[in-house]
Amino acid sequence: MTARLWLLLSLCVSLGASAQQTELLPPDVEAFVANMVERHSMDSHSLRETLRPLKPVSAIVKAVSAPSTSRPWRQYRPLNVDKGRIEGGVRFWNQHEGALTRAREAYGVPEAIIVAILGVETRYGRITGNFRVLDALYTLGFEVPGRNEYFKSELEAYLLLTRERGWDPLTLKGSFAGAMGMPQFMPSSYRRYAVDFDTDGNVDLWNDAVDVVGSVANFLATFGWKSDELVAMPATYEGSDLDGLLAQGIKPHTLLADLKAAGVVPQGSAPDEQLAALFVLEGDLGPDYWLAFNNFNAILHYNRSRNYAMSVYQLAIEIARERLAAIESAPQPGAR
Repeated sequence: MTARLWLLLSLCVSLGASAQQTELLPPDVEAFVANMVERHSMDSHSLRETLRPLKPVSAIVKAVSAPSTSRPWRQYRPLNVDKGRIEGGVRFWNQHEGALTRAREAYGVPEAIIVAILGVETRYGRITGNFRVLDALYTLGFEVPGRNEYFKSELEAYLLLTRERGWDPLTLKGSFAGAMGMPQFMPSSYRRYAVDFDTDGNVDLWNDAVDVVGSVANFLATFGWKSDELVAMPATYEGSDLDGLLAQGIKPHTLLADLKAAGVVPQGSAPDEQLAALFVLEGDLGPDYWLAFNNFNAILHYNRSRNYAMSVYQLAIEIARERLAAIESAPQPGAR
């Protein structure tokens, strides 16, 4: 073979390899890569090689289209406020009483609320998700219409988080939405609100229950939890403009005194100057009317579903009640 032919063959191989190396990703993924390179000095080649093999996962698409929180309250409640979660919550509280007490003292969030969130999210760490976080965020960010920008921002946060922690982004697993660990923090929440509550130099939301407890409390406190304020209260309605009240949204917006004047009848005691909002859940016997206060709104920052927030609140009540009953029925030292 002549030297000239060798040269031509070598040039073809070189051009082919170069073309393969510079093969572009879909335009929106290329834009994402460019943003990561410009804003965070990520290596473009490594990032492209990480993202190139990713494909939409059909199970993620299916799960996000029909989340469990979309069920009527009468169906959703039994799935989340159940005997297993109540008993598991009492055990978790007993095992981590010190951390929970310290979290309440530091952040003002009651032990029962922290425990209930972990019960609803992952059954106290038993079910943390089997989807690769990278697959979930890629699928929802680039392949599923709706909240693309949100999930792209979470993918950005995830890649930064794994770089900061020295984790392999290809190995971590979580929920179909990319939530991680025992408390199911999204990557941005992990970066902003996770705390090293046991001061061991590492923030581990998969295996370290102390860090988990402190991080959940920190999250709720950051979003306005007040230790001296209410969460929710049942009510009845005797007014004439229910649609007008409901249209004002779930965030507390009106003095309780004014809601009373509009026909809302609280089934409990609360200060008239307390801000509240009326909302309705689908109960077994028809509409259940509730008043949402500031701390209900704080839980909604964890998950914006009213069903979710109410299940946390009611599970917390049941866990606290069950634990108190167990304490009161236990034999007292020295008793005969």
